Amino acid sequence: MSQVFKVKVNGQHELTVDASQGNTLLEALEQAGLEPHYHCRNGFCGACRVQLTAGDVTYINDPLAFIRPGDCLACCCVPASDIEINQ
Repeated sequence: MSQVFKVKVNGQHELTVDASQGNTLLEALEQAGLEPHYHCRNGFCGACRVQLTAGDVTYINDPLAFIRPGDCLACCCVPASDIEINQ
């Protein structure tokens, strides 16, 4: 079953993500032509941290990097609803 959600980035760019495909938020941002910051792609370093200003995400891998309230790691999560993020 398809789980398509809208992702608004920095209040400007809007893209759609099919969470059922298993692609992470980081991969969706890259596929949309954006250039998100990242390093390990595994939730270890925290370099892909983005501010989650609206909505919810689900982690497909448990991140080891510290996550502040209101942040998420784009490399290991997928949207669980329509979301808004700031890079």
